[in-house]
Amino acid sequence: MEQKIYWDKVSAKKEFTTPFQTEEFERYVSKEASILDVGCGYGRTLDELYHVGYHRLIGIDFSKGMIERGRKQFPYLNLRIKENSAIELPDQSMDAIILFAVLTCIYLNVEQEELIREINRVLKPGGILYVNDFLLNSDERNKSRYEKFAGKYGIYGVFELPEGAACRHHDEQWIKRLLSGFHTQVYEHLIFTTMNGNKSNGFYFIGKKPC
Repeated sequence: MEQKIYWDKVSAKKEFTTPFQTEEFERYVSKEASILDVGCGYGRTLDELYHVGYHRLIGIDFSKGMIERGRKQFPYLNLRIKENSAIELPDQSMDAIILFAVLTCIYLNVEQEELIREINRVLKPGGILYVNDFLLNSDERNKSRYEKFAGKYGIYGVFELPEGAACRHHDEQWIKRLLSGFHTQVYEHLIFTTMNGNKSNGFYFIGKKPC
């Protein structure tokens, strides 16, 4: 609940900065594909895809504020409020699913695993999963906050923003385990600028669901 309150509160002003690898995505996903963006925020990534020719697009997010902003900013996008942990779409109904800087907002392993199971349910056999997220950093600023909050959350890499939201930077072995049900097509390390203007280790992953 605290996470939802935070994102509703900042929905009008937060600008997401991590880059979507559009050209790489186009190599694996046709323009006719049905695409779901889980945790779409205000629809920035879907808008990018729309303008390069993808039009079968759905975005879902649990923040009502983010969805309302996106509907005003990009009225041509199909943006929906995600009411619960289930994805309200039929089994095997989507050709591709995007999970863009969403795992960082879900700090519990069990909830991340539940989300990946739902994604697997909705994705067609042979469908593509695109994931972009944050990895652990070794600088003193990050290490000190990982250590500060490790006792509270039970996971090294979780920390709280000054505004109150909890976020997570991930151990790479955990990410590989979490996504092990997909055949890896691309896995690359990146350096991101966070929404608060700092640098962080990250990655992007393109995987294929087994047929």
